[in-house]
Amino acid sequence: MIRFSADTLARTTTLRQLQILVAVARHGGYTRAAKALHLTQPTVSMQIKKLSENIGLPLFEQRGKKLQLTSAGKKTLEASRDILNRLDLLGGEISSLTGEMKGELRIAVVTTAKYFMPHLLGVFIQRYPDVQPRLFVTNRERVLQRLQENEDDLLIMGRVPKELEVEAIPFLDNDLVVIAPPRHRLTKKRAIPLEQLLEERFLLREPGSGTRLATDKLFSSQGLVLEPYMELGSIEAIKQAVMAGLGISVMSRHNLRLELDGGKMCMLNVKDFPLHRHWFAVHASDRNLNLVSQTFLNFIRDEGSMILHE
Repeated sequence: MIRFSADTLARTTTLRQLQILVAVARHGGYTRAAKALHLTQPTVSMQIKKLSENIGLPLFEQRGKKLQLTSAGKKTLEASRDILNRLDLLGGEISSLTGEMKGELRIAVVTTAKYFMPHLLGVFIQRYPDVQPRLFVTNRERVLQRLQENEDDLLIMGRVPKELEVEAIPFLDNDLVVIAPPRHRLTKKRAIPLEQLLEERFLLREPGSGTRLATDKLFSSQGLVLEPYMELGSIEAIKQAVMAGLGISVMSRHNLRLELDGGKMCMLNVKDFPLHRHWFAVHASDRNLNLVSQTFLNFIRDEGSMILHE
């Protein structure tokens, strides 16, 4: 039977080893973790080996081409995240005692938020230059995974996950509008009925995206079924397709500032549009925000809309 004490682990285990374990689990391998940590691959492998020896059980196992956590690895990873998060919180508490606004600010955003979040971060960093921003842009599924793994201070998304215990603070309007090429035949019409849009070639995101769900729900509420002419996997692809005259679409107004200002596309005046939604800043209910992340949350809630409109 394997026996070890907290004292033994405290003497033989380093915080760097815990950081490396978290990185290897996050990136799914030694090579990518080494690159992210600016270490060599042998160094990462050696530190994981030492940590495994301290625990007394292997932390990873190779299954085909995939490196997977063992049961002991999952337990150690959970404890490692708790320890590192507590240290991060301690750093924020110390900063608050000294009145210093510095340290990391880790934010994960769904892909559609990448059009406005850098602008807000830019203003915030100008105000607090000692803050080090870490912005991770990915799809909703990966954002939720990061939320469960407690990897970020805040997450920005348009739909609050009902299956998780979270705090969600609305901070910005997220109006969905119907867009078309500038010379589309409906550009001069007003109060266009939804059923008339069914005659158009509709370009939509893939099923499951927030915009697609909201659009389908609106049409369904009026007994209409929206059949997409094309399904595209990214906002940029839809923008290009609309500008090329392939059809019309629905998109967040915040994602269209350059195209609308440049006259490359226009918004149609459609009944029941815009669809009024919100962007939310989300964090786990049991996570205490440090000084930096709480200050940023207050900033985007109180000033975000004004900054983007300017």
